[in-house]
Amino acid sequence: MSETIIKAENISKLYKLGVAGSGSLYQSLGMGLKSLLKGRTNSASQKDFWALKDINFEIKEGEVVGIVGRNGAGKSTLLKVMSRITKPSTGKIELMGRIASLLEVGTGFHPELTGRENIFLNGSILGMSRVEIRQKFDEIVDFSGIAEFLDTPVKRYSSGMYVRLAFAVAAHLESEILVIDEVLAVGDMEFQKKCLGKMNNVAKSGRTVLFVSHNMGAVKTLCNKGFYLKNGTILMQGHIDDVVDLYLEQSRVSEKIYESGAVSKILTYQDGANIILELDYNCEQELKLPNLGFVLNDRDGNPIMGLNPMMQPNLTEKKGLYPKKGKVRLNISSPKLLDGVYTFSIWFGDKSGNFFWENDCVSIEIIAMTDIIQMYRPAQVGYVVPDCNFEFS
Repeated sequence: MSETIIKAENISKLYKLGVAGSGSLYQSLGMGLKSLLKGRTNSASQKDFWALKDINFEIKEGEVVGIVGRNGAGKSTLLKVMSRITKPSTGKIELMGRIASLLEVGTGFHPELTGRENIFLNGSILGMSRVEIRQKFDEIVDFSGIAEFLDTPVKRYSSGMYVRLAFAVAAHLESEILVIDEVLAVGDMEFQKKCLGKMNNVAKSGRTVLFVSHNMGAVKTLCNKGFYLKNGTILMQGHIDDVVDLYLEQSRVSEKIYESGAVSKILTYQDGANIILELDYNCEQELKLPNLGFVLNDRDGNPIMGLNPMMQPNLTEKKGLYPKKGKVRLNISSPKLLDGVYTFSIWFGDKSGNFFWENDCVSIEIIAMTDIIQMYRPAQVGYVVPDCNFEFS
């Protein structure tokens, strides 16, 4: 029976939003200086945010664990706690082995040192002897594919080169635990395939792997166990197929309830290749035309598409008034969006005026809406996969 290699007991992580000391040193100093110049403290704007809440689990030697969840669920925070990058606010975590982490571009590398020097630095941090690092050195360089730039300071590397070298070091040095975050999405398609193959080999060798990704196909292929994180808690842990199935099922629905006002509920979900948006309204007077307008935004708030019924050329307005209470349903047919999280800004009203407007009020996570595999995302530009035909002659 395999021994426990990672054990977490009541792990929680609290951040105080808007307070000096809750972010990086640079951010904290900047916030403190602003408060000083304004002659006041920012205590009134303090807000507690629990990135993790009462996390408990055990991971055995040789297990390959996929961690899934929406953006902001706490996945990266959990990996940082496990990697000793940040301390938990409560609880403790025990590691019975050396851990190699690839969490974000640049982690563990010194920008002024060359690629060659950083290989030895990173290995030393992991507790490897110089002899051990030399034994793996040629293999690391060959895998990374950046031999030509090995004696160049890594601050001059592109993000792709950074990831190539960082992954090569993390995967080839003999740590007992390998932790990989979504950082692989930075690499090109060929290198991603190479990384997935290497992780598969690492897993088969009996080492423990923790893998965070939105590529559910890769997660199911590589992992035998899974954690589903939601709002900082582990909603489910168990066999990877069961965990991914629950995550996919819940990710397709987003709902917001309003206690007062003209709008009582907004619901979005993915139905096959379509996005459905439903709005329940309850107005004080009968409506001339329930007019639901939307703007779909990417995760950075940039608008991708938008429409309202008045722009729909084939809309036929019925004669008379609409009821005070009812439902408006919008079906966005085959938008062909790439996988990711999107938000809806919603406007509701009629010809007499506006009753409701809210930015980013509901979100939707698109998963496998198109036949484009998430692995190929770096080759795409933008968020929509257009209908195109390429002809060669």
